[in-house]
Amino acid sequence: MIPPSFDYVAPTSVDQAVAALAEAGEDAKILAGGQSLLPVLRLRLSSPSTLVDLGRIGELRGVREDGDGDSIVIGAMTTYYDVIRNPLVQEHALLIVEASRTVADPQIRHRGTLGGALAHADPAGDLCGPALALDATLTVAGTSGRRTIPVADFFEGYYTTTMQPDEILVDVRIPKHTGWEARYEKFNTVAEAWSIVGVAATIQVDGGTIRQARVALTNMGAVPVRARGVEDALVGKAADPESIRAAAEHAAEGTDPVTDVNADAEYRTHLARVLTRRAVATAVGV
Repeated sequence: MIPPSFDYVAPTSVDQAVAALAEAGEDAKILAGGQSLLPVLRLRLSSPSTLVDLGRIGELRGVREDGDGDSIVIGAMTTYYDVIRNPLVQEHALLIVEASRTVADPQIRHRGTLGGALAHADPAGDLCGPALALDATLTVAGTSGRRTIPVADFFEGYYTTTMQPDEILVDVRIPKHTGWEARYEKFNTVAEAWSIVGVAATIQVDGGTIRQARVALTNMGAVPVRARGVEDALVGKAADPESIRAAAEHAAEGTDPVTDVNADAEYRTHLARVLTRRAVATAVGV
């Protein structure tokens, strides 16, 4: 199906993109990698007046260390493929690499972007949970300037964030988790489908004891959820199957899974426990 007509703008700077959004109003849409937006346009589920293409803004691509040396900064238009290959991300935010490897297929990983995934805020999206587990901070730019948003405050509900209509996502800042083990486990019915449930786990182990743990759940509610009960149950325990199995029983606490055509709430709760145990065990190598 052919989408309806719209104006097309391809700015070369963040300021130009913000100005284009402000001029077009609330009916404008941002084009990042396009892997979520283009199918919606083809089905005429969205009819934007203006499409603002961020593909020519060099500032929005790449990975660097933050000035203080405590974080890495990933440009919002950095593709999954580039995230997976980047040595800084591999060393300091392995969980992002693990999750990016599971996204769809190679074609989409070459086109889709980290910032596009987070701004789209799909509850089944594979990068929102890992960003939450890693305590990321997002920088957005709008007509009032730039501001930073902790990822825990970024997601509001299904496909909605705290970004304003004139704002674009500039970068994602992730505190260094150097030496932490990581695993992203998800369950889907067919290859390349959305997650029915996903679990993002990154663990710091010292001398066979879990010193710190970060676990977040995908598609167990309208927004990604930290599994605080699991984290608390893991810290200070031996990195062994028994401790992990006991901690995983807390996985669904504080969640609100839906019942839909893919799975009912009870099954999602079961999956959360199973996948949490699997993710943590695989991360620590037991």
